[in-house]
Amino acid sequence: MSWSLIILVLILLFFVIIPLIKNKIIRHKRIKKMKSIEEQRDSRVITLIHRQEILGLIGMPFTRFINIEDSEEILRAVRETDSDKPIDLILHTPGGLVLAAEQIARAIDRHPAPVKVLIPHYAMSGGTLIALAADNIIMDQNAVLGPVDPQISGYPAASIKNVLDRKDINEVDDDTLIKADIAEKAVIQLENFLEGILADDFEPGEIEKITKNLSRGKFTHDFALTCDVLQELNIDHHTDLPDGIYELMKLYPQPGQGYPSVNYLSY
Repeated sequence: MSWSLIILVLILLFFVIIPLIKNKIIRHKRIKKMKSIEEQRDSRVITLIHRQEILGLIGMPFTRFINIEDSEEILRAVRETDSDKPIDLILHTPGGLVLAAEQIARAIDRHPAPVKVLIPHYAMSGGTLIALAADNIIMDQNAVLGPVDPQISGYPAASIKNVLDRKDINEVDDDTLIKADIAEKAVIQLENFLEGILADDFEPGEIEKITKNLSRGKFTHDFALTCDVLQELNIDHHTDLPDGIYELMKLYPQPGQGYPSVNYLSY
């Protein structure tokens, strides 16, 4: 065997086979930890965890969001769960497709047994929509949720609607008018959905307060809804997040790009 062929085989081993082996090992560890959490909590554990990942062999990072594939998998998992079995949904996401988030929220809202959403770091936008549909929200004391206001062409729907209130309609171009019409529909649709999933746990006045704050553009879309803000909105939540959730999150590491930006010593 020539040296060039040996080098080629080694390169192939380094870039293809070793990453595959590493992925199988870490997947096995994740499954083992999930089983451990299920045994400890007597529940069905489902994860919706989005991390920045490395694309193929070229090392290009890409960020994941809630999509239709996620909703299909979670709907399947919920459907396969016994009706009397509680569900623990571990949620770590920046949000994503509204349709997919609403499907997931509807599925966990309809599950007969209690559904708890566990949030170690953040569940923004569509993630918050899912969390509000659960029976209980358990989050780290420094974790955050986010507003659920619809976004149209990259702009908050509420802000697009405000254009018509501040300018004469004859001074507004057709494109903005169309977007404003879509924005109006999007806000109404989202508020109707929120009212549906909150109806069993909140009084009408409380629902109005939540929808006004979270869907009508009071905050920017990336505003951090901390535990204190959730308390002001009367959104019930707990901060006794099990240690096993943190241990599971360690098995979803961000891909390293050169030297790590955070270092600390473990004791």
